[in-house]
Amino acid sequence: MRKRDAFPIGSFIVLIIGCIFVLVPVIWMVITSLKSVPETFEIPPSWFPSHPSLDAYRTVIKDYSFGLYFKNSVLIVISSTLLTLCVATFAGFGVSRFNFKGRAGFLAFVLMTQMFPSVIMLIPYFRILKTYQLINTHLGLVLVYISFQVPLCTWLMHSYFETIPKDLDDAASIDGLGRFKTFWMIVLPLSLPGLASTGIYAFVNSWNEFQFALVLTTSDMMKTVPIGIGQMIEDTKINWNEMMAASLLGSIPLILIFLFFQKFFFAGLTAGSVKQ
Repeated sequence: MRKRDAFPIGSFIVLIIGCIFVLVPVIWMVITSLKSVPETFEIPPSWFPSHPSLDAYRTVIKDYSFGLYFKNSVLIVISSTLLTLCVATFAGFGVSRFNFKGRAGFLAFVLMTQMFPSVIMLIPYFRILKTYQLINTHLGLVLVYISFQVPLCTWLMHSYFETIPKDLDDAASIDGLGRFKTFWMIVLPLSLPGLASTGIYAFVNSWNEFQFALVLTTSDMMKTVPIGIGQMIEDTKINWNEMMAASLLGSIPLILIFLFFQKFFFAGLTAGSVKQ
């Protein structure tokens, strides 16, 4: 009995330690955002602000055009995520349900594209977008985000479709449903956990992207949240309270996504882990 009881206790302790490592930076970010500028440079640093204030949040919204950056990020990320899901879902379904020549090679190629660092594609993307006059546009960033997210999202959706029995397709065919209606009415509703987990991956990946957004946007009107936060690091000063406030505001969509879709997200992650 003692050995059996020790395991949950040990797991609980490990879980607490892990939560501390995860939560302490977030708590420190919240505390710093409520401090004044002089308090952020105190040595030793204080854990609690002497006079908590929301001035940093007001400054971020008013003086740094954070609302514009937030709007740009929402527009670009939602567009790229929806289009990525559309392409990856149809591609994953096709690879899962159709046997064609080169199918294994296609899957290997899709997975292989994730082995190379994205920075090597920066100059080619820039040249292509410049040729078609898409530099410094929302459409240009959307197309770039779709291009490097579709491969892995296709693999994820293919893996999830493989867990849905193909006997359902045969039964639907006997009932007179065509291939598209079978996909739309039978397979797609069953793949909601996979769509959720894939969509969260695409959303988070696009929302946090910094490198391409920095190079492919030139005007302040087109910049996204990560670029706006990065620009707070000036040559002569860094207002840490304002940067932490901007970081917290920029984290709100990610927090909401996980809160509302965590059930589907974890279901999608564990799908296919057990052979049926």
